[in-house]
Amino acid sequence: MKSFIRKTSLFSLFCLILLASCRHRKEPVLIKIGGETQGTYYAITYYHDDSTNLQPSIDSLLHRFDSTASTYKPNSIISRMNDNDPSVKADEMFTTIFQKAMEVSEKTNGAFDITVGPLVYAWGFGLANRMKMNQHIVDSLMPLVGYHKVILDSSKLIKTDPRIRIDFNAIAQGYAVDVVGAFLDSKGVQSYLIDIGGEVLARRTKPGGEKWSVAIEKPTKNADDERTIQEVVLLQDMAISTSGSYRKFYEENGIRYSHTIDPSTGYPVKHSLLSVSVLAKDCMTADAYATAFMVMGLEKSKAFLGKHPKFEVYFIYTATDGSMKTYYTKGFGKLLRKADRGNSQ
Repeated sequence: MKSFIRKTSLFSLFCLILLASCRHRKEPVLIKIGGETQGTYYAITYYHDDSTNLQPSIDSLLHRFDSTASTYKPNSIISRMNDNDPSVKADEMFTTIFQKAMEVSEKTNGAFDITVGPLVYAWGFGLANRMKMNQHIVDSLMPLVGYHKVILDSSKLIKTDPRIRIDFNAIAQGYAVDVVGAFLDSKGVQSYLIDIGGEVLARRTKPGGEKWSVAIEKPTKNADDERTIQEVVLLQDMAISTSGSYRKFYEENGIRYSHTIDPSTGYPVKHSLLSVSVLAKDCMTADAYATAFMVMGLEKSKAFLGKHPKFEVYFIYTATDGSMKTYYTKGFGKLLRKADRGNSQ
């Protein structure tokens, strides 16, 4: 009998301690920060028990990232490698981006290619002024394009031609999101949504169990048209990247030139695909494949997805009658907020 009373008392004491701890447990603090990086914006929303301002550390981290992967900084690692500086070596971030780029290039048969930089610049979508493009100029630059023409050996970039220049713009922003995410994880942040220039990573859910809402933009006719929402995706432990041809372009003699360059032809892509959004566990992967699908176009992308069903993708394209249509995988459709899902795979 005494043993039973003792056990009951201990149980009661445990319950009182547990109740007291629950009463004094801090509710996670909602924190929102933002700024500029990589020529665009960043916006981060997160919940944390500690209200310490993490923005200075994140700004420092993004600055260090730019010193590795930004072609706009003349002293960055990538710029020095492009300039054939014999003393420069790849750091961990450069190596990670390069290896993922090679992986995606191999799997997409070169639709994604970081050596397309000289063509991007020649067409007017980089630091240099746009050239008066013709077939002769394209032909002269094509020998500098081809992911198999560069390798990373003992932290050194080896090129088959010293004029080859690599460009991480189609993948680096996604990896920057992953880098910030890893930092927040290291600080014990409970849940967060990171957005760098439209590349987004959602980790866990909001404290009440609600998933993060991320909008897919509706393509517009003109770059300066008002932005509207096409769809809203509900995300948890997932990244999303959207690539489109309707924001970065120019028109000349009535012809629209997209910033997405096809490495196999040397010309801006010309197909019906307006926008593609890709889901992945990490943002770098989503970013790279979004670019690859924009290069492939709708039909080739659908054929690719038939062989690689693990990808969840949302396409917006122009139909033959000029109307805007959508096509998306079943898994992607399950994450959309709206109920009408007539064009899913």
